Amino acid sequence: MKLANIRNFAIIAHIDHGKSTLADRIMEQTATVSKRQLSEQLLDSMEVEQAHGVTVKSRSVRNFYQADNGQEYEYNLIDTPGHVDFAYEVSKSLAASDGAILLVDATQGVQAQTVANLRLALKHNLTIIPVINKIDNAAADVAATEAQIRALRPEFADVTILKISAKTGENVHQVLEAIYQKIPAPQGKPDAPLKALIFDSQYDSYQGIIADVRLIDGTLKSQQKLQLMQGGSIFNAQAVGIFTPDMKPVKELNAGEVGYIVTGIKDIASVQVGDTLTTAENPTKNAIPHFKPAQSMVYAGFYPKGDTSYEALKQAISKLALNDSAFHYTPEQSEALDAGFRCGFLGIFHLQIIQERLRDEYHVEVLTTAPNATYHVYLKQPQPKQEYLTITNPAKFPDFSEIDYVTESYVKAVITTPNEYLGAVMKLCDQHFGEMVDLDNQQDLVTLTYKLPVSEIAYDFFNSLKSITHGFATLDTEFLDYELVDVVKIQIQINYAAVDALDIIVPRQKADLIAHKLVKKLKYTVPRRLYPMPVQAMVENKSIARVDVPPLRKNAAVNGEKRSISKKQQLLRRQSLNKRQAVKSDIKLPQSVFDAILNINEPD
Repeated sequence: MKLANIRNFAIIAHIDHGKSTLADRIMEQTATVSKRQLSEQLLDSMEVEQAHGVTVKSRSVRNFYQADNGQEYEYNLIDTPGHVDFAYEVSKSLAASDGAILLVDATQGVQAQTVANLRLALKHNLTIIPVINKIDNAAADVAATEAQIRALRPEFADVTILKISAKTGENVHQVLEAIYQKIPAPQGKPDAPLKALIFDSQYDSYQGIIADVRLIDGTLKSQQKLQLMQGGSIFNAQAVGIFTPDMKPVKELNAGEVGYIVTGIKDIASVQVGDTLTTAENPTKNAIPHFKPAQSMVYAGFYPKGDTSYEALKQAISKLALNDSAFHYTPEQSEALDAGFRCGFLGIFHLQIIQERLRDEYHVEVLTTAPNATYHVYLKQPQPKQEYLTITNPAKFPDFSEIDYVTESYVKAVITTPNEYLGAVMKLCDQHFGEMVDLDNQQDLVTLTYKLPVSEIAYDFFNSLKSITHGFATLDTEFLDYELVDVVKIQIQINYAAVDALDIIVPRQKADLIAHKLVKKLKYTVPRRLYPMPVQAMVENKSIARVDVPPLRKNAAVNGEKRSISKKQQLLRRQSLNKRQAVKSDIKLPQSVFDAILNINEPD
């Protein structure tokens, strides 16, 4: 295909505005898939995507369109997620695109995530085609939606806004025409040395790492000797191909095109998203500017559960990390849960999706500890050549007597919400120690910029935001810096034995309230035994909250009767023995125990 007839584009939209349905119509009207093959949300093929009704993973598909001007065009559609936790996936897709379709639901109008994704697209200098969807719906307000779109950007004032129904296919043909008319062709040099961007990857047990690539210059052929400019690996291309949307091998990929390459590399750490691919014999001089790495916002521990072995979990996590470059992990050891991994996520929903993908795709069951933020701990007597300790696991938090001061990671949170929810959103931010930086009013939407500690948004902040705004607000976060905080570690003891996997770090002023809530919840989630077991919350070596987990059956020593002296002596002997054996706990904790920390703010 001639370079002038290639178009690379993405579709960006708020959740449920019809992005995946429009992708289906484009594939249908370009005969990329037959009606027999077509199903709803064809590109959302993962189980978690179908279960939650959201796009999680970006995917690409090549379409050939016979235009009204008599020419054939190659349309490379790169699908994008809509949820705020997957903004990094959106940015990767946009980096491989030259334009974007901005899709807005006529029944809901411009929503928060519409604005957030538009900002991402403009950062990549993409050409924007605004489109109004669901015009066939009885509740559609096309005129109001059009006015909202025009108010987003000055250049939208005079632009033609297409009005379609992705469900019925009405006017989708106009979108197909607008793509080649408005989105520019790729700017590449077919005769130059190979230069290709790796914008995604996945792992295959037989073929090794399969990388999604966008060619900038040159030609990519099977069996070429290639190298990665950042990673340094040299390998022979096993095969190259395109997505239709299934993988289809081809002889070669040319400048401007999007496809995949089978590397044959089995070392998962060798291929990184954002790397530049070139030939080993005649490499390009300048690498493509590297992606800014995804900044993990929350951390949690993953440990094998049930019949899952540590080795099986390790293999599954390493393969999943290749497929999701925003997911990070490092091995760790817990006294209570043995060997596992400390994992970094973009948010709580991202954590949930990773859990479900491990279960559904790799058949691995994991026990997940409570999420936490990152802290820099400065010691009274610092280690040589180490200014501070970076703490992502509360169990590693030093003893309070050794600490000079602590700083916590802060983010700039940009919240876009309809006007009527402004007061509720500001109240929510104040409750989570937020500091307002800016407020911008844009027609019916308000954009609030806050400085927030990561620990305050790690648990239920986004869910609370969705709840008070009925799902109409968006949260876009960007790492700022570390700032001084007054925090303490709550250590949980069960039957006098410390359980390091339950440790949490909280603001000092909240410690007493959280400790009492936590031990109360643990009373009903810790597995019972034949004798009562104390659950204590310790802060700086002092017990600030305690409950007793009731025994499986009544105990004469604790039921108020004074007649059974022998029973009471037996209980005292058991307590004495427990205290002597409290170095290591032999209690097997179910996931419900860790969920008690996650749901600490829910009513009892």
